[in-house]
Amino acid sequence: MTSETHYKPNMRDVEFNLFEYLKVQDGVLGQGPFAPMDEDTARASLDGIRKYAEGPLAASYVAGDRTPLTLDGDGNVTVPEEITAALNAWYEAEWHRLDLPERLGGYGAPPSLVWAGWEMVVGANAAAGFYFFGSFIARVIDACATEKQKKLFVQNLIDRHWGATMVLTEPNAGSDVGAGRSKAKHVEGDVYHLEGVKRFITNGDFDHPENIVHMVLARPEGGAPGTKGLSLFIVPKYIVNEDGTLGERNGVKVTNIEKKMGIKASATCELTLGGDEGKPCVGYLMGEVHDGIRQMFMIIEQARMCIGVKSMSHVSTAYFNALEYAKERVQGPDLTKVMDKASPRVTIMQHPDVRRMLMNLKSHAEGMRAMALYAAAIQDKVQLAGGHKSEEGKKIDRLNDLMLPLIKGYCSDKAWTLLSDALQLFGGSGFCQDYPIEQYIRDQKIDTLYEGTTHIQALDLFFRKVGRDQGETLRGLLGRMQETVDSNKGGDILAAERALLKRGIDDVGGMFMAMMGKMGESVYHVGLQGNRMLFALAELTIGWLLIEHAAVAIEKRETAHEQDRKYYDGKVASAQFFAHNVLPGLTLARKLVEKSELSLMDVPEDVF
Repeated sequence: MTSETHYKPNMRDVEFNLFEYLKVQDGVLGQGPFAPMDEDTARASLDGIRKYAEGPLAASYVAGDRTPLTLDGDGNVTVPEEITAALNAWYEAEWHRLDLPERLGGYGAPPSLVWAGWEMVVGANAAAGFYFFGSFIARVIDACATEKQKKLFVQNLIDRHWGATMVLTEPNAGSDVGAGRSKAKHVEGDVYHLEGVKRFITNGDFDHPENIVHMVLARPEGGAPGTKGLSLFIVPKYIVNEDGTLGERNGVKVTNIEKKMGIKASATCELTLGGDEGKPCVGYLMGEVHDGIRQMFMIIEQARMCIGVKSMSHVSTAYFNALEYAKERVQGPDLTKVMDKASPRVTIMQHPDVRRMLMNLKSHAEGMRAMALYAAAIQDKVQLAGGHKSEEGKKIDRLNDLMLPLIKGYCSDKAWTLLSDALQLFGGSGFCQDYPIEQYIRDQKIDTLYEGTTHIQALDLFFRKVGRDQGETLRGLLGRMQETVDSNKGGDILAAERALLKRGIDDVGGMFMAMMGKMGESVYHVGLQGNRMLFALAELTIGWLLIEHAAVAIEKRETAHEQDRKYYDGKVASAQFFAHNVLPGLTLARKLVEKSELSLMDVPEDVF
């Protein structure tokens, strides 16, 4: 495999989403906080990130996987030189400023553009891209910290390219964050001394930045049990003096690097707070308020979106790699001529099962992208409405909240099986390192596990996102889908697909109604059926968006040039395949939810 060429972006589909369907040039770009960003600048930015992703970032992909990270006795991690080169290129081009506001030295890009660019970063080399966390943490500190904390950290994170981490998980607690044992002892003002051991800390240390800022959840003395008693602390690797210079090494240290299945270039670390030869781990209480879990969720929600986009991007580039191979690989006769031993061999592109797998990959990749960028466009509107501090912004954000478990939970889980299809297309060659698919699979699997496993996303969807407003936001989303059905979009060409969408709307609505009734019997029903419900709503949303896209494509293809007509025909084909091959499964899902029973919970443990 040539590492420089493994990544194959879908710029045409990204631009279709942004400029033809969402039309961010009308009412988003150039408006409010996005005033610095017009359409020409947005398109140029996407093209620049594409060149970076296809160039130095993709070039670091294989080396990052094959060259081990090293950890010295002082807790310092060294990454492969190819990764360092990719990081240097990112900062030299100043892409870390893309989503920052002008007042922080940024370019003021809207979330829709930022996530479109991020797709290319994580598709080319997610493990390297994870090191670009500092500018986002600068935004969190800017939103939540005291003025003194902002002065010490915000601009330094941006201008000096400091690294940053989110530090939640502990060996004993795992996903049960509230069971964490790390403790914080008050010293004075906002200063605390932290003690504990954290695990699975992404990029807990690396040798590119001069400093790393850890965002650490810990329980102050006397704090209540569970998540409510946790506070968020700013913990730098090196203490920052009041004049911005770096002081002595803080008592926070990497004590192990995990040996992993994938994303090997990302330093997944065990982080020990305090206990290092008596040196305390100094942490600063964020904003001098004990509001840790709410503050950390600003980071968690960003991370969940990031992981859903990462999974989608893996599927997209895997599809293009598989498509290229299918058009070149000659094997076997046409299925209609299999009995004729003298019939010519054909490319595997001619085999029905290969076409099925390719269209399954294509339609899902485009549908996942549509769902992610639809949510990103909602995030645009939240910021335009004044952000989470305004009532209008909060109201708009409910739909974004509903979308997040779909993007993270469904995309990460479905990508695992879709990538298996992509490997299957390559036959035995796909199992070897001649092609990037086996590394895509290893690098993607983590997505179903961190930032909340798939079932945690399902529980979040049902209890928090749907239950919070008694289903009002969900009904609003289903109502938008019904408008597509009633509007006759796509005319006769999409008549059958709109009918399938209508059936899907009824099935998903009925599914959630059935579960509300079963809740009276036992919450175990949600535990047993939650994933099925999350997948059903995600697939309905994807089906709806693909039909919406196809209707736009039908309208535009008559006056389009030849290459664009092919693209628009592909959009219609994706919508038709998904509607006929995926949406009918929602009827079965509804029946299974309606017939949900609890006998499994009564099976004795020794039977398993």
